[in-house]
Amino acid sequence: MITDQSNARWFKSSHSADANECVEVAFLDDSATTVGVRDSKDPSGPILTFSSQQWDRFLGSEVWRR
Repeated sequence: MITDQSNARWFKSSHSADANECVEVAFLDDSATTVGVRDSKDPSGPILTFSSQQWDRFLGSEVWRR
C-alpha cells in the first residue's frame, strides 16, 4: 500500500472538459507501477489504487467511455 502521496502529480481526465464531476489520476510511485484515482471534489478523501496492469486493462475497456 502506498501511504506517501506527497510527490504525486494529480491530473484530471481529458474527457472531463469543464465539468466539476470528474476524477483525478496520478502515478503514486517513481516506477509508475501504482496508479491512484480520487474524486476531484474531495482531494483529501479516499484514493483507489490500481496496478499499472489493472489500469491498462481499464483504459482498454469500454467501461470508462460510458
